[in-house]
Amino acid sequence: MSSGTRGTNGSTETSGSGDIRRSLELLWGTGARPSRGPKPALSLERIVAVAIEVADAEGIAAVSMRRLATDLGTGTMSLYRYVPGKAELLDLMLDRVQTPYEDPAALGDGSWRDAVATMARETLALYHRHPWLLQVNQARPVLGPGALAGMEKMMARIRPMGLTDPELLSVLVMVEGYVSGVARTRVYEEEAEKTTGLTDAAFWGAQQPTLEAAMASGDYPVMASLSEDTFGPGFDHFEFGLQRILDGLDVLVTARGTDRSG
Repeated sequence: MSSGTRGTNGSTETSGSGDIRRSLELLWGTGARPSRGPKPALSLERIVAVAIEVADAEGIAAVSMRRLATDLGTGTMSLYRYVPGKAELLDLMLDRVQTPYEDPAALGDGSWRDAVATMARETLALYHRHPWLLQVNQARPVLGPGALAGMEKMMARIRPMGLTDPELLSVLVMVEGYVSGVARTRVYEEEAEKTTGLTDAAFWGAQQPTLEAAMASGDYPVMASLSEDTFGPGFDHFEFGLQRILDGLDVLVTARGTDRSG
């Protein structure tokens, strides 16, 4: 991947692909700390932070121990005193960016519906800040304190739905799947503009004469009858889809008759 790109075509890395025991030790602070090295200038926390900065700017493929050593102004071997390799470093990066933060203004009215909506919006914002997350296969995550804190917070907020525990987990899985799909489309759009040099308006403008002729042919009557704003930027497709998901969950919760604060 070239510098400055945010490629998302396929997973380039897989969480939990390194030494799981060592990743867990580093995540939970149970392993031995390095006793040598330039302690004031270098730390595990600093290494993870710089790795995230590189991934944010250039994609996860740009992250390597040699690259980090250069950015940190140290020797590559110095990094291995702190983390075994990129696989374990990736586990630490994932947990760091997924650590929840509490924004009192985002809590809303405290209902499960508000909690799910807030989770969806925060997750979309997370993908926007760290698009490289879409390049990582997280089917088998190594759970650290950040990820568990996020799950704890969400499970506590949606417990009043009155669903079974597997169903509550499925709510999180469903919303994550929806959000990641929207985020991936947005990142693809940004990437297409960078790689082609064409703005979105220029891209569709180039097709306009052909599409107008197709609509005038009478072969596509439904498409030709659509309002002018159908494909415009004014409609929030993300929020529309999110609200329909919440409406569907509302039907289920109401049918169960166990909601205590929806």
